[in-house]
Amino acid sequence: MWMTWTVPPVTRAREPNAAGERATLDGLLDWHRATFWWKCEGLTGAQLARRAVPASSLSLLGLARHLTDTERAWFRRRVGGQARPAAYGRPEQPDAAFDEATAATAEEDMTALRDEQEQCRRAVAGVPLDQTFEHPRWGTLSVRWVYQHMIAEYARHLGHADLLRESIDGVTGE
Repeated sequence: MWMTWTVPPVTRAREPNAAGERATLDGLLDWHRATFWWKCEGLTGAQLARRAVPASSLSLLGLARHLTDTERAWFRRRVGGQARPAAYGRPEQPDAAFDEATAATAEEDMTALRDEQEQCRRAVAGVPLDQTFEHPRWGTLSVRWVYQHMIAEYARHLGHADLLRESIDGVTGE
């Protein structure tokens, strides 16, 4: 019997409430990462690819694809110095992560996000928070700034994920 793929269950560890700066930033970012997975838990590819409203390409799957590109851009390319192309976005189609999200590739796309998150953890492990790099538009940025930016990026998209999930099956969360 063929089974429909669904996003597997996730366990969210609480972020540290009283720890050093690096442990706090790592913990908060990992909690936000896990919360995104929690918002998607148990959904099928078709549900993940469901668009918010007509004319918008916003979907949980689009968010997952966007977060894959965002993680890669900041942690692996900028901080880690790795020459890695975007997984989805292209100069001629910057919104491809959203526009091209389909149920047919949902399992592959969600696996790509999980793999990218792990690669990014490894890319920044041990890199000092004060280390800087040059961004062509924003100038000198620190690893600390990247962590805070990514925590804000996830927090913003978790709000989107709340609304998307509720519109799919009525499930709400914190």
